[in-house]
Amino acid sequence: MQELARGLPSNLPAAVFIVLHIPPASPSLLPEILNKSGPLRAGHAINGEAIESGRIYIAPPDHHMLVERERVRVARGPKENRARPAADPLFRSAAYAYGTRVVGVVLSGTLDDGTAGLAAIKRRGGLTVAQDPEEALYPGMPRSARENVALDHCLPIAGIAPLLRQLASVPAKDDAVYPAPEILKVEARIARLEESEMEDVEKIGELSAFTCPECKGALWELRDGDLLRFRCHVGHAFSAESLMADQSEELESALWAALRSLEENAALSRRMAARAGERNHTVSVKQFEANARRVEQHAAVIRQVLQNNEKAPVDE
Repeated sequence: MQELARGLPSNLPAAVFIVLHIPPASPSLLPEILNKSGPLRAGHAINGEAIESGRIYIAPPDHHMLVERERVRVARGPKENRARPAADPLFRSAAYAYGTRVVGVVLSGTLDDGTAGLAAIKRRGGLTVAQDPEEALYPGMPRSARENVALDHCLPIAGIAPLLRQLASVPAKDDAVYPAPEILKVEARIARLEESEMEDVEKIGELSAFTCPECKGALWELRDGDLLRFRCHVGHAFSAESLMADQSEELESALWAALRSLEENAALSRRMAARAGERNHTVSVKQFEANARRVEQHAAVIRQVLQNNEKAPVDE
């Protein structure tokens, strides 16, 4: 992002919006960093402020940043792809508001946030760009974008700022040729925290067999081109990859809880066997010891699964 900011001119005839995944309670120093890196003024977006050319707007921690006509919206809407802020709501809102005048850029990052948003930009006639995954520190996001969206450009970070300078001076295509689909209208309304009904999600998807990891409600499988996505009726949204990652974390938590419970059960059985032995209750001793051995075998299996999971390679 520093290299990108250095390459943008002070008279850029466009506004720049940046989402960086950071923990909700962490401070964001990105505005200060970018203000020292290039000529454009950078700052956290303020809800309702006007959009100005030559400015960099940065999503504040634990808030989605959305683009509306001539102004910025900041909201603590439902998480998307397990993140808030997330790239998809920003891209989607920009595509809905400005259509062919939008250029979406996906840089280094894990999993696949930004892919669905780029697809929305593409459908509205905007331009799509991704960093070359081969040079990205975390290639997951740009790789997903390249594999799932017909990108207009995929290039190293050094080439993105010059490309944006060039694209900002090119007249946009006619918006009317690329009308907003119903799925974009519904999801833009959800991100803005407007009141919505369960029927809104039913219009754009079909009820699935999966449960929302955030609120435990039902998930709808969305009809979104070739992308497989899910959303619950209160608005939490997941790509298939992010849903799988969340389920994997829940599975690991469940395995650790099961291991703890089994080990406690085995320890208690051993103590009960010892107490029975002190009273010469040989039948009870055999029963408690047999239960301890059986439970310890189950615990050993779960421990082995957890150890193998720790050794598995992680695709960033």
